[in-house]
Amino acid sequence: MIRALRRAADRRRQANGHYAWLFHPYTGDEMVVIDTETTGLDTRNAELVSLAAVKLRHDRVLTSESLDLRLARPASLTGDSIRIHGLRGIDLADGEGIDAALGRFIDFVGNRPLVGWHLDFDLAIINRELRPRFGFALPNATIDVAQSYQRLLRRRHPEVDPVLCFESVAEALGVPVMGRNTALGDAVTTALMHLRLTRGVLLARRPS
Repeated sequence: MIRALRRAADRRRQANGHYAWLFHPYTGDEMVVIDTETTGLDTRNAELVSLAAVKLRHDRVLTSESLDLRLARPASLTGDSIRIHGLRGIDLADGEGIDAALGRFIDFVGNRPLVGWHLDFDLAIINRELRPRFGFALPNATIDVAQSYQRLLRRRHPEVDPVLCFESVAEALGVPVMGRNTALGDAVTTALMHLRLTRGVLLARRPS
């Protein structure tokens, strides 16, 4: 309810602005799968390290139409986060500033529906940076693949209460893991999982 009210307020404020079109209903045939790599897991203070998006059209993952951004080294980059995403300070020496990266991201994504793995986390990080700079949060429709998978399991195996581990779900769906813990690799893997789920595919193996 609160999110809907904020979206309505953003739409009114942007009605005559440069990004008014973002709030128009999407009528095309594409989705965009997104993923982030960050310096931590606390959405209140984690900073973006990389940001990626790849388009989906019908049953195709359009890897030739993707966005893979590395940002300038954030102040909170530590050894703990480097061990997860593998991006060191030197790897981010030529990274983009957050303002430019967000601008490119918005232009790429547009008003298409967004797909992601535990998407609320990515959106919380992105919107925390987006609102003070652009005056709104992303208004796009969303699909969370982890939630879609969980609903599938409840229908087919109500006795199972699995841990929603990214790699385990990919294996259960027969999807290869592409460049784990890189934003673009995880986005492509998530796109493939979404396609398997929306096609009503049988699980490759019984979930544990």
